Amino acid sequence: MDIKEILGKCDHTLLKQESRWEDIKTILDDAKKYHTASVCIPPCYIKRAREYAGDEVKLCTVIGFPNGSHTTKTKVFETKDAIEDGADEVDMVINIGELKTGNDEYVLDEIKQIRKASEGKILKVIIETCLLTEDEKIRMCDIVTRSGADYIKTSTGFSTGGATFEDIALFAEHVGKGIGIKASGGISSIEDAEKFIELGATRLGTSRIVKIVKEKGLA
Repeated sequence: MDIKEILGKCDHTLLKQESRWEDIKTILDDAKKYHTASVCIPPCYIKRAREYAGDEVKLCTVIGFPNGSHTTKTKVFETKDAIEDGADEVDMVINIGELKTGNDEYVLDEIKQIRKASEGKILKVIIETCLLTEDEKIRMCDIVTRSGADYIKTSTGFSTGGATFEDIALFAEHVGKGIGIKASGGISSIEDAEKFIELGATRLGTSRIVKIVKEKGLA
């Protein structure tokens, strides 16, 4: 698979708590050079990132991150605030406790409210697969399909595990037509990236792929 094709599916990501503005500028520069799908950065940097990068880079940020236990009202406010600051895409974390309680309608309604607040922008739904049973993952495929969101996403990268090949294959089997799949967390090699894409991932949340490309001069 051509490395440029892989880079074009990457959300070049930096969400560490200790991330500084200088670090954010570096990944914005990387995104311009390597033509990644977007950069995924903390909400506090979106406005500065838009001013710095202009329209050359798609800006993605996170909502209800990383635990998903914010109130729906808070998540909706975060979404509107991020879009006002210049975000093109938002990746929201579901309320995992409500899903595990069996309150699927709560989870669906929350996503729908965030969909409404982000109308015209790309919405990805992080379900934190490492904390879910197979049944819960399949239920989330149905919920995301019915919600109007654009993508289902595996992980925050801040819990007990990241994307797995098995989860991407499961998503591809159960998610509805037109819903994208984002593998995120723990993608550490070009080979992994290729495998995730072959299994059905249409976006990759990763910081490692661009680093490998820079180190090896692949693009």
